[in-house]
Amino acid sequence: MMLSLPRLVPFVTASLLALSSPSTALADEIFVTNGVAINGYDPVAYFTDQKPVKGVEEFSTSYKGATFHFASAAHRDAFAKNPAQYAPQYGGYCAFGTARGYKAPTQPQTFTIVAGKLYLNYNDEVTQTWRSDTSGYIKLADANWNVVRTQPAP
Repeated sequence: MMLSLPRLVPFVTASLLALSSPSTALADEIFVTNGVAINGYDPVAYFTDQKPVKGVEEFSTSYKGATFHFASAAHRDAFAKNPAQYAPQYGGYCAFGTARGYKAPTQPQTFTIVAGKLYLNYNDEVTQTWRSDTSGYIKLADANWNVVRTQPAP
């Protein structure tokens, strides 16, 4: 069945609008609060200090349209050289939520590092559930992320 031109125009228009606004998609790909990723915590510190450390605006950089803060210039520079090494998985959205198929916010203190990757979760209770089968949840989250990443921010 062929669509007539009047019936085809809405479909083409919607498709073009979707393609013409990649910045909206990118903005939702990283979880931000008040314009800053990880609530302003330093993503590199999770690896160097094994704990969340608050960053400062003075040491900041942008990645995928989101601003990240760092505790030092050295941390900022390390991140800038290889952001994929330090950025939280699934854009900093809850790893367990991603495994379940949806975006959820996170808290900086609810983190796990697995195989050199940073995973954040919604709260301590969710983190305990996440840690009960981390490898299984990572497989699910990895499989879901391409769909979840296109969902609007919570």
